[in-house]
Amino acid sequence: MPLLAAAVCPHPPLIVPELAGAAAPELAELREACAAAVAALYAAGADTVVLVGAGERTTELALPRRGSFAPWGLPLTVGLATAGGNPVPPSGDSGDPVPPSGDSGDPVPPSGGVEPVPPPADDEPLPLSLLVGAWLVDRTAPPAPTAWRLVSVASDEPADRCAALGAGLRVDGPWALLVLGDGSACHGPKAPGYDDPRAGAYDEGVARALADADADALLGLDPELSAQLRVAGRPAWQVLAGAVRAAGGDWHGELRHHGVPYGVGYLVASWTRTDPTGPTGPDGTPAGDTGTAAGGVTR
Repeated sequence: MPLLAAAVCPHPPLIVPELAGAAAPELAELREACAAAVAALYAAGADTVVLVGAGERTTELALPRRGSFAPWGLPLTVGLATAGGNPVPPSGDSGDPVPPSGDSGDPVPPSGGVEPVPPPADDEPLPLSLLVGAWLVDRTAPPAPTAWRLVSVASDEPADRCAALGAGLRVDGPWALLVLGDGSACHGPKAPGYDDPRAGAYDEGVARALADADADALLGLDPELSAQLRVAGRPAWQVLAGAVRAAGGDWHGELRHHGVPYGVGYLVASWTRTDPTGPTGPDGTPAGDTGTAAGGVTR
């Protein structure tokens, strides 16, 4: 079934108002742009939303899974339930991650004959990117039951493997991507990565690619330069590009927000398929669809 839509959002912990405190109004516009981008996924008719964000390893995380903002000073837990369930209700306790129950889940095969990475240990928390993603989908509740999947992509994953990972995602039913990632953290002397004059041009290029739904431009992002500029979103953006390129069809991009508060580039965008049924082959099946797995992943 076709990939219908994608949303791109950043993952700063300060996006959570209770954590931002007095700075919360400064990020209100960012928050609302993210909410609109997530809502657009549901409006596109997606039955499954796959969350993709950078982490220590490339793997698919088993559900249910819960994470906590406690390391950033807020005793708030969020999480996602098993496929077909709604987000796990947040709680105000200390929020130790809850280990997955039942099946351990299928790890995402990185491609190129590399052995799949095992799922995280039971006591390993959600990566920040997916933690914020879980908060976003919890904040913007879906209008109908939605299945969830969580995919972590190693921060140093090469571009071709990110693209292959995106192309290899297969989901039963119409689905969408929620892609979590920050731009450069080198905008100005007070930025986390200090000042780098290349940061502005880099993020402007990403903004144009997101506005134009330009998968090729995202795939052309240089991993080495991205690392130098402290760009957290590069691997996840390239997974998006690989998924869209494999899906084919016509896509429309909308850049909903682009700012650099606190010296970090935050970009929010929506990509929507303009031919929802997608291109089909002679037998009526989606063109380019090399195989499916119910709730799983195909090489």
